[in-house]
Amino acid sequence: MSVQGATDVHSIDLPKKIVVGDGVIERVGTYLKELGIAGRILIVTGPVVKKLVEERVVSDLDLSHEVMEVTRADLNAVERVIEASASMKVSAIVGIGGGTVIDVAKYSAYKVGVPFISVPTAPSHDGITSPFASIKGLGKPTSVKAKEPLAIVADIEVMSSAPRRLVNAGIGDAVGKLVAVRDWQLAAKLRGEYYGDYTASLALLSAKHALTCTYTINKDLKRTVRTLVEALISDGVAMAMAGTTRPASGSEHLFAHAVEMLYPNSALHGELVALGTIMMAYLHGLKWKKIRNALRNAGIPTKANELGIPREVVIKALTIAHSIRPERYTILGERGLTWESAENLARITGVID
Repeated sequence: MSVQGATDVHSIDLPKKIVVGDGVIERVGTYLKELGIAGRILIVTGPVVKKLVEERVVSDLDLSHEVMEVTRADLNAVERVIEASASMKVSAIVGIGGGTVIDVAKYSAYKVGVPFISVPTAPSHDGITSPFASIKGLGKPTSVKAKEPLAIVADIEVMSSAPRRLVNAGIGDAVGKLVAVRDWQLAAKLRGEYYGDYTASLALLSAKHALTCTYTINKDLKRTVRTLVEALISDGVAMAMAGTTRPASGSEHLFAHAVEMLYPNSALHGELVALGTIMMAYLHGLKWKKIRNALRNAGIPTKANELGIPREVVIKALTIAHSIRPERYTILGERGLTWESAENLARITGVID
């Protein structure tokens, strides 16, 4: 791996076991034994998935355990999980659910200092593998350091039954790496920032596979979900290897975070990343129309009004996106976009009318 401006040494912690296939969720208990997990465990899940956990996971568990529900990825949920983990003296935390559950479980495991096992039930974003989490209440909208998964158990049958919108969001998140890597290259060139060729290539490969998903999803959902899951896992591995979210998060994510601040709960994270990717691809001189058409082909919104987001929010988000993480240099530069240039960008790319 060639690097530019690399002066720090970072360790690479990768999953010890990754299991992908149909019905594997029923063998979570077996995989825990194979990993040497003993003692008590805490299963973190959501209200929608809890029945699945009780019917298909708990039956295979010989370990002493408790199941806790969380509904939001915020500091309150994390504190509840940490408190329960401490009182139980758990040996591991297992997150079974969507992005919210996975984020809470991995961040709690990081704070408690125990292994984290990721069991995603929807392919909605690359958090299923990455050692970073988005937690509300920490004073920042961006990801924070969390526990890398000791193991990932991805049941394709379960994930294929997730709402189509969640699958589409996962595609949007993965395609965004096309822009993230370009921003990373720009920062390396202009700021002398560390850049890893191999990890960047891995992220780009994941993005390209996600693009193929936009054409196969209407023909073979299950095959598409498997490809998408593997792409999202690769994204997480790229971040773990780089020791930073750089391979997977650039100006497209800054835009998404800005909208989430200005207009909370308006859309899924991956949907906002998709919009950001179209616009930032234009700024980078990438084939933005090809990207937009691919996303549209899969049924992923390419216009803000399709998500109920006012045009003024899009424009404002573009003008403040650069300030979300001022230390992270992207195509938006240090000063960001003016209102006029932001409006033109959103209009030219069709994100607003």
